[in-house]
Amino acid sequence: MPDTAPSAGFWKRNQLRIAPILFLAPGALMFLIYVLIPIVQSVWISFHDWDGLGAKVWIGLGNYAELLDDDTFYVALKNNLIWLALYLLAIPMGLAAALFLNQSVWGIRLYKSLFFFPFVISQVVVGLMFTWFYAPDFGLFSQAIHWLTGAEVAILADERFVTLGIIAAGLWPQTAYCMILYLTGLNNLNPEQIEAARMDNARGWRLLWHVILPQLAPATFIAMVVTVIGALRSFDLVSIMTAGGPYGSSQVLSYFMYEQALSEYGYRMGYGAAIAVVLFLIMMVFITLFIVRMIAQERNR
Repeated sequence: MPDTAPSAGFWKRNQLRIAPILFLAPGALMFLIYVLIPIVQSVWISFHDWDGLGAKVWIGLGNYAELLDDDTFYVALKNNLIWLALYLLAIPMGLAAALFLNQSVWGIRLYKSLFFFPFVISQVVVGLMFTWFYAPDFGLFSQAIHWLTGAEVAILADERFVTLGIIAAGLWPQTAYCMILYLTGLNNLNPEQIEAARMDNARGWRLLWHVILPQLAPATFIAMVVTVIGALRSFDLVSIMTAGGPYGSSQVLSYFMYEQALSEYGYRMGYGAAIAVVLFLIMMVFITLFIVRMIAQERNR
């Protein structure tokens, strides 16, 4: 009994400090093992010439120097920037869909199910559906273009339109995801603030801009981060729909990394890791900007 009393006293004195650490420890351990350590390993591998099986050969910044002279890298980087710019359209589109569905009218649950459907299906299925949709011989889109203009357009075989076509396919499920975030936010709005704004004759755009959108800031932040990450790691749709073609015109950094590191083109793990590091740094730049802006807005409140 005298041996256990000091330990019991220690727990009571430090319970408020130790309990949060114990709750966070499993998640922190998983984050360390599956996120931080792989990031460090990728950076380390990027300084080597390695085929994934043999011995690593230290080449310093050689992979990065080669990357700067690789024309495919610049094509992939340009396409990723196009993805990023157009993919952000999912946020206002998701907000518009959420505002439309946040009504109490007959049949609204059916509409919600239809809008929610793209989010639950696999990216592979989305890619196959839009591949058939764009098919020049039987695709609905190609048939509509032919009916309107008399011209035949093969979206996925045309260097001018292929990236835009893949992005349109990606916007479908991404808009559904943003819609879900905003629907959740709309259900948690403060009704007192909205009622007070209406008493001050705030209607329409004024009510949305000054009252509703500020309360949806957390949902907007999550939508921004997820959309940016989705735009920069756009691998699934490119792989399914074009495999980077035609002639590499739809190449993006994530698929370029896969080609170099894990496909039959090379098994160049070091070069692929260098591409991954560049992609990670680009993601971190955008995410850091969002976080800094969010913190500044919170401090100004």
